[in-house]
Amino acid sequence: MSQVSEKEKYQPNVSAFLALCGRNYALILKWLPEDAALNTPWIIAGQFGQLHVTLLENTKYTQLIEISRHLPNSDFLTTPKACVRVYHDAQLAEVLTSQQIYRLKAVYDYPNVHMHQTDEKYQVNAFLEELLKIGCRPKDISLSVL
Repeated sequence: MSQVSEKEKYQPNVSAFLALCGRNYALILKWLPEDAALNTPWIIAGQFGQLHVTLLENTKYTQLIEISRHLPNSDFLTTPKACVRVYHDAQLAEVLTSQQIYRLKAVYDYPNVHMHQTDEKYQVNAFLEELLKIGCRPKDISLSVL
C-alpha cells in the first residue's frame, strides 16, 4: 500500500530575501539623486537600456519610487513597472506593487485564482534586481529629467 505524501508547505527564506533587498538598495543608491523632486520623472540611461523613475513619496527614513522600463515596439508587451519602497535606515529596497499586483503577499497558496507562484514576492524582487542592472555601472549612468 503506497502512501500519498503531502506536499511540504513553502517556507520563505527570509535571509535570502533580505540579502536580495540589500542588493537592490545598493543598486538604487548608485543613481538615486539626493535632491530628487517629488513627482518629477527622470531617466537613467545605462548600457542595456533606460529606466524611467519617479519619486512618489519622500520621508525621513524612506522613499517610494516608481521604476519602469519602456520597451520599443511594445504594442503587445506590458511595460515592466514596480513601486519600490527604499528603506534608508535598514538599507533595503522592497517591491510593494508590480504590474497588476497591488499588494504583494509574503507567501501565496498554490494554486490560486491569479496563478501567482508561492514565492511571488521573492521573484518580483529578483526581477527588480535584473531591471536595476540596466544602469548599474556608474560610468554608464546618465540622469536626465523628463
